[in-house]
Amino acid sequence: MNKCDQCIVRQLSSLKALNKDEVIKLANSKTTYTIKKGEAIFEEGDVTNGVFCVKDGVGKLSKLSANGKDQIVKLVKSGELLGQRSMISNEPANLSAKAIADMEVCFIPKSEIIHFFNNNNQFSLNLMQSVCEDLKESENDKIALVQKTVKQRLAETLLHLHNEFGENEDKTLKVQLTREELAGIIGTATESCIRLLSDFNKLELIELVGKKIMLKNVKALKRMAE
Repeated sequence: MNKCDQCIVRQLSSLKALNKDEVIKLANSKTTYTIKKGEAIFEEGDVTNGVFCVKDGVGKLSKLSANGKDQIVKLVKSGELLGQRSMISNEPANLSAKAIADMEVCFIPKSEIIHFFNNNNQFSLNLMQSVCEDLKESENDKIALVQKTVKQRLAETLLHLHNEFGENEDKTLKVQLTREELAGIIGTATESCIRLLSDFNKLELIELVGKKIMLKNVKALKRMAE
C-alpha cells in the first residue's frame, strides 16, 4: 500500500475519510516526486489535472504581481493538499507552488479524486470544508493588510514561522526566507522590511544571525502583533 494508510497527509487532510479499499486505489494511482529547493511543483496558469500531497518539506504558494514581483500567499508543509480549488473549479492554477526546502510530494490524478468525491460523502464534505478554510484564511490575510501596521504584520509573521515550522538546533527559524520573500508576505517594500528587522534586532526582540533570524522575546512579539 506504499504506506498511504499511515501517511501524514491522509491523517491531516480530507483524505482521512477514505476507506481501506479507497486507500489501496489511491496508493496504486499516485506518483511520488522529489522537488528540490527552488523548483516548481506547478506554475500559475498550469492545468494540474489532480492534487499534490505534501509528504515532506516546505513550499510556498505565490502569485506574480503586476510589477513582476513574486508575492507569497501562503507557506505549506507536510500534511497539506495543493491544487484542490482549481481542480474543483476546473480552472488553471491561479498560484504557483515552489519548494523553499527540499520536498517530497505525491500526485493524485483528478479522475481518482472525482471518483472519491462522487462515492464518498464524508470525503466530499471534508474537501469542500478544506477549500472554504483556504478562502477564509485568504480573507483574513486581506483584512490584516488593511487593519494592521507593517510592524504588527512582521511580528505576526515571525511568530507564525516559529510556531508552524519550528527552530533549528541553533534556535534560528527553520524556514529561512529571503528578505524579499518576507517583505512580500507582510506587504511592504524589501527596504522597509530590512529596516524593521534591524529595529527588532536593536530592541532585542530578535537576533539576526547572518541571513537567519532567531526570536529572543516571544512575549513582546505577541504583544506587538495584537
